[in-house]
Amino acid sequence: MTSFSTLAPIVLFAYKRPEELQRTVHALQANHLAAMSELHVYVDGPKHPFDLPKVEAVRTIVESITGFQSIHRHYATRNQGLANSIIAGVSQIMNQYGRAIVLEDDLVTSPNFLDFMNQALVQYQDQPQLFSVSGYTFPFKQPADYRAAGYLYPRTGSWGWASWADRWKNIDWELTDYESFIADKARCEYFKQYGSDRLALLKKWREGEIDSWAIRWCYAQAKTQSFTLYPTLSKVTNIGFTFESTNLHGIGRNKKSLDTGERREFIFPDMINNSKYYSHKIRRRYSLPMRVADKVIINSTLIRRWLISKY
Repeated sequence: MTSFSTLAPIVLFAYKRPEELQRTVHALQANHLAAMSELHVYVDGPKHPFDLPKVEAVRTIVESITGFQSIHRHYATRNQGLANSIIAGVSQIMNQYGRAIVLEDDLVTSPNFLDFMNQALVQYQDQPQLFSVSGYTFPFKQPADYRAAGYLYPRTGSWGWASWADRWKNIDWELTDYESFIADKARCEYFKQYGSDRLALLKKWREGEIDSWAIRWCYAQAKTQSFTLYPTLSKVTNIGFTFESTNLHGIGRNKKSLDTGERREFIFPDMINNSKYYSHKIRRRYSLPMRVADKVIINSTLIRRWLISKY
């Protein structure tokens, strides 16, 4: 089992979704390592006066959290936005602890999520070519002859993740080299190679159409040509696609396939043993045809929600 001295702090970001947060917290409390872990919760301030009741409901839930070694609560008085909140909060924890496990308030974890993340943080801490650890994976069928509990891919995942301070602290969140990057066709092609959506998302952030910390994190990883470790069986599922949610891009890829959590010891791949099977599967999942299919699902979901709201 992971020893007490190696446990990383958990950082949980919340805003105005009390029902989702309650489910997220309950699942996290059920983790085998919860009672030995420190929990830091960051709650953003209301963006509009009408957001205040839900923000206050979230704060009430946060005040009632138990079941961890220690709990640290951070409440913003003004709305910072998700990107600014995560960048500032994770930076604070990284500076203090050197590593962090990060969740948002719409992610339900398996009971062995913390085991998986902590063991990976220990195994790869001195291997900078491993940029981060993801708790989520697409529901790919695991080949019978594949023994490792994870696979490597050169793209970050933001649905429950972990990383180290030496990977995080050097990120240029302002993308000061953006103009030289966008003019370099080879660099742009490499960036698109591991997800045909990534360049478009980066341009949207640059033009102010989206406020995403995650695509900038993706960009930082691409600059170092490093990898993310994904589990072969997901330790996270996203429950955040409610009627009022603005984060709809993941609906099509969030098929329910969550680890039951009994397994607590994991064998991880080494950095020179990347799986061609998983690389092919995940690259296809981020391809244009699959993203178009996701778009169809998103549109039908929006129509269904609109009809439900009318009746």
